[in-house]
Amino acid sequence: MNVMHSPTVGPKTPESFFINGRWVEPISKQLLKVVSPATEELLLSYPEAGPADIDRAVAAARAAFDKGPWPQMSATERARYLRRVAELLNGRLDEIAQAWTLQVGAPISLTKKLVGQNPTLFNYYADLIETFAFVDERKRDDGGRVRVVKEPVGVCAAITPWNAPLVLLSYKVAAGLAAGCTMVAKPSPETPLEAYILAECIERAGLPEGVFNIVPAGREGGDRLVRHKGIDKVAFTGSTGAGKHIAAVCSERLARVSLELGGKSAAVLLDDADFQAALPSLMVYTMPITGQVCFSLTRILVPERREKEFLDLYLGAVSGIKVGDPFDPTTQMGPLTMARQRARVEGYIAAGRAEGARIACGGGRPQGLDRGYYVEPTVFTDVTPHMKIVQEEIFGPVVSVLTYRDEDEAAEKANNSSYGLSGAVYTVDPERGYRMARRMRTGSVTINGMIVDPKHPFGGYKQSGIGREGGPEGLDNYLETKTIHYA
Repeated sequence: MNVMHSPTVGPKTPESFFINGRWVEPISKQLLKVVSPATEELLLSYPEAGPADIDRAVAAARAAFDKGPWPQMSATERARYLRRVAELLNGRLDEIAQAWTLQVGAPISLTKKLVGQNPTLFNYYADLIETFAFVDERKRDDGGRVRVVKEPVGVCAAITPWNAPLVLLSYKVAAGLAAGCTMVAKPSPETPLEAYILAECIERAGLPEGVFNIVPAGREGGDRLVRHKGIDKVAFTGSTGAGKHIAAVCSERLARVSLELGGKSAAVLLDDADFQAALPSLMVYTMPITGQVCFSLTRILVPERREKEFLDLYLGAVSGIKVGDPFDPTTQMGPLTMARQRARVEGYIAAGRAEGARIACGGGRPQGLDRGYYVEPTVFTDVTPHMKIVQEEIFGPVVSVLTYRDEDEAAEKANNSSYGLSGAVYTVDPERGYRMARRMRTGSVTINGMIVDPKHPFGGYKQSGIGREGGPEGLDNYLETKTIHYA
């Protein structure tokens, strides 16, 4: 039997929705449930937004954009509010980390390191808009004046998944608010707590009524929000299948859409790579948050002649990962977040076996963890590029190791994917790594490590999405371009 630590602060059950600058009673009587991934016990039940709740949130955001002060404020004024939100988030980082671990099962040692990205995003966009060229003065060939103006796109729906709840929401809300948009946030039904913390911080920061609204809901609520004529843009992070549906719906009325979707990222170790030096980042980023991260480096490409050398190192390290209670500060890997996630991952492990791949380590449930959605960290070898476990996003602690003969084959195998979100190249020669990175059809590549920095763009090629989040490009996601000619 496993003994679980308790969070230092218990969750506060949400009882209302934040709409039009105030906390309001739900119209819907439906409830959502949050289950502990570590114990399988019910953590809380809370209200689900129904159609009428979603409609009034959109109406509030619509009125705030069409008639309210937010889009008309100077960038300096909006920046002042964003910095206040960042300050309030800073004061609640421990609570946010606790909520993340409680709902998702991510180790507390990891969530405490990552929660600082939330205030960072609000401060970053506050700084950016104070110097951003919202109005660009130009000249026509005939000598006439032109002003190219960047204006907010309007009312935005921010729909986010459960794996990194507040970080992924902050990317959207910080950039959207900075641009002058108003927002309707629909957090994942499995992980509502951090979105409520953000709403409380926005309320305390004094943003005008209707600028930010929160309506937790499941798929039906999300679909209503996407289809709502009052929504000008949808910003979505989640599965590629859901992203395709959202893009199709938005195309019916040409609503703006940005999508940060799945990945099957490759780590390419070139033949001169220092495997020992590469190991620490591979240990963190091949299975982060039990592999439930879109940019996980789930395909590792190694030179044929050095395969055994690599496997001896990597398998030894993976076999030593401490799996267990996510609130134990020494735990390195917690459970998967939901029962359906464990079933999905176990299905892929079975498929790998059936296709002839060899399980080099893991493949089952950890001994001694009889409660919780735990799966052993798993590594497949003897895989071929067209196997299901190599081509499809598993979203669990499952990694495939492939070999290659030369750099051309390495690039070909790295690009043999319908995804193109992230990747890494390991080499003692950074310029050689740069040349390989340029050959990889993916939105981000790190040379000798793995970096995701909110101050720089992140997003994907191919079926990994449309648009970028983070950096100035993330602000562009929420802006329209208007050209004003002087005759």
